[in-house]
Amino acid sequence: MLPSFLTTLFKPQSYNPDHFLLIAGPCVVESEEIVMEVADKVSAICKRLNIPYIFKASYRKANRTSAGSFTGIGDDSGLSLIKKVGDTFQLPTTSDIHAHEEAAIAAPFVDILQIPAFLCRQTDLLVAAAETGKIVNVKKGQFLNGPSMKFAVEKIRNAGNNQVMLTERGNTFGYQDLVVDYRNIPWMQEHTVPVIMDCTHSLQQPNQTSGITGGNPNLIGTIARAAIAVGADGLFIETHPNPSIAKSDGANMLQLDLLEPLLEKLVKLRRAAL
Repeated sequence: MLPSFLTTLFKPQSYNPDHFLLIAGPCVVESEEIVMEVADKVSAICKRLNIPYIFKASYRKANRTSAGSFTGIGDDSGLSLIKKVGDTFQLPTTSDIHAHEEAAIAAPFVDILQIPAFLCRQTDLLVAAAETGKIVNVKKGQFLNGPSMKFAVEKIRNAGNNQVMLTERGNTFGYQDLVVDYRNIPWMQEHTVPVIMDCTHSLQQPNQTSGITGGNPNLIGTIARAAIAVGADGLFIETHPNPSIAKSDGANMLQLDLLEPLLEKLVKLRRAAL
């Protein structure tokens, strides 16, 4: 059964949380030890701060710079561990899917299906996700603006599912950088959906000649504070006990022991901004 904050999330008249919600976890399921450690620590922090928490980890990484990059421990194992996290800590969970046939496979294991930014215009993927009846979180493409995301929302709603979230994750800028246009948060909220700010992927530096995506994790707090100040409904933060040895996106993840002090500051900012 979904927690009350998720069941009311798509009823703007009744959903007015004191705090933003948080989607957080490691980029990908690397091991049971990592996902359980992250979920344990983050859920404890969020309970103390009264922050609604959704655990995130990809069961498989399909979009990688290099063919030799880590993609996961196997679909069945990855999905089973995400479900174990949800059951153990009584948390809603999410993971991304990359093809329409994955929607029905992943749906029994998670509460929210995430659509990667590069795939936000894939009609068959959006419709398949919608038809599972799960909440669908669509990341805004790096090549789109907020108003244009209405078409992704319409595709999901036309498939009979009104449980839609949108996530801002920056726009392509130059060849190896992203920039966040904070106008996209209120623009996407005009589609009457919750809008989440991805504070880690928006700091990626893609297409590096090394074959490994770079990042600016020292600016995660800056991105998060600005998002809360302009009224984002939630934050997306990938975190890991030791990002330097993470098997995916280590260059832009937040070190786990830095999350609590950041969230404490953001809670104060949220209260001031309400």
